[in-house]
Amino acid sequence: MRVGIVWNHDYTGVINRFGQSRPEVDHLKKVQSVVAALQERGHETLLCEGDKGLLGVLERFMPPDPQSRPSGIVLNMAYGIQGECRLTHVPAMLEMAGIPYTGSSPLGHGLALDKVITKRLIRDCGVPTPNFCIMHSGTESTSDLRFPLIVKPRHEYNSFGVQLVHNPAQLRQAVEVIVRQYAQDALVEEYVEGREIYVALLGNEDIEVLPLVERDFGDRETHFATWEETPHRICPTRIGSEIATKVQDISVATFRACQCRDYARVDIRIDRSGQPFVLEINSMPVLGKGSYYTQAGMAAGYSLSSLVDRILDFAHIRYFRVGMSKNAHASNLPS
Repeated sequence: MRVGIVWNHDYTGVINRFGQSRPEVDHLKKVQSVVAALQERGHETLLCEGDKGLLGVLERFMPPDPQSRPSGIVLNMAYGIQGECRLTHVPAMLEMAGIPYTGSSPLGHGLALDKVITKRLIRDCGVPTPNFCIMHSGTESTSDLRFPLIVKPRHEYNSFGVQLVHNPAQLRQAVEVIVRQYAQDALVEEYVEGREIYVALLGNEDIEVLPLVERDFGDRETHFATWEETPHRICPTRIGSEIATKVQDISVATFRACQCRDYARVDIRIDRSGQPFVLEINSMPVLGKGSYYTQAGMAAGYSLSSLVDRILDFAHIRYFRVGMSKNAHASNLPS
């Protein structure tokens, strides 16, 4: 099958540079490993920039057949270039042009990207999440929130801008930094001391929970780290069966509440009493060698190529009610 892999690397393909720019840069090696994995499965691939020229490139690569059926599918790995809700931009373009793609819709990405909306949605479903408030200046009342507190941008992901604060002065400074640097409100929530677990999910109607990945903080007194630090991981992690069931159930509930599709990753803290709390959901976790999601997949028995192929197949079934080929995934076992 023809597969267009869409990502963002060259940020010049816009009409104007305007609005909030994306803070991070995609890792070329991870994207290249995904392209190689698709080619290993026999797909014809094209790596595309998710910018203003995208639709013309895709129309030439995968022109519709005489019945106007798509002749390919997009593996969406584009996090956007600039502006608000950047994850929604490429999916919205593909929706408008009638091009099938992997992962969440613009709505799903928008719900997951807004951490406040995510927390409200999952609380309505009975999913535990740390107590929180929204701050614009750092001087508002924190109500009954207890220090220490986690302060993070409301609309970012990948732990950008996350800070741990222990008193009102630090809180005010942290909120001011987020408002100035990210041009958005700050989400302030109670810090949960305990284990940090990443839950990789795969599927739609029936969701497969892949082996849990734990971030290993070693002998640190406080289990907190910024995104710049290289994490140590344990996969699969050891966890009691009762807690594991809770973690799986609330992860799937979060996936459904935020209307995610095909795959996602839920980040959870388990406190010292064994109570799990959902921190957030990543509606488009990084794929490629070395990512949390791929590590969980490999622990489940998937190779990178079979894992990416499985994601494509779930998207294909959503659109066309059938897998990519009659012979693809004859069983549910990883290949």
